[in-house]
Amino acid sequence: MVSRGGHDYSEHMADIFDVIADGTRRDILRLLLDRSGAGESGTSVSHIVADLGVSQPTVSKHLKVLRDAHLVSVREEGQHRYYSLSPEPLDEVDDWLVPFLGDEPDYALAAASTLTDSAAHAAEVVGRAAASAKHVVTSALKKLPGR
Repeated sequence: MVSRGGHDYSEHMADIFDVIADGTRRDILRLLLDRSGAGESGTSVSHIVADLGVSQPTVSKHLKVLRDAHLVSVREEGQHRYYSLSPEPLDEVDDWLVPFLGDEPDYALAAASTLTDSAAHAAEVVGRAAASAKHVVTSALKKLPGR
């Protein structure tokens, strides 16, 4: 087992997979991602409830699980709480998954070594997005009848 920062890495990874296995929590994470892309500094519980059509107690329960997993952060303003995505734990999952999804990792590494730092970072982000999209499409296709 690999230890990382005093934590058992494989146990932490299993915990993250358990957290993101729930569809409502994935919906909350997607909503927070979309809202952060729109330049918002946080999303209220009432907005999450309205957008997802899920009860406030259910949203609050899932937000607690996401907070405990460090996948969201909360900012309090008076009586209101605003949640934001904290993607770092998902980066760890992505780092773990990408080697299983890539078809030609040596080619990608060779190409990245000739790029500037900012271009290499952009290529990494695009590559991760492509690998994640490939996984989603592959998973969806496997669920179709007759597959």
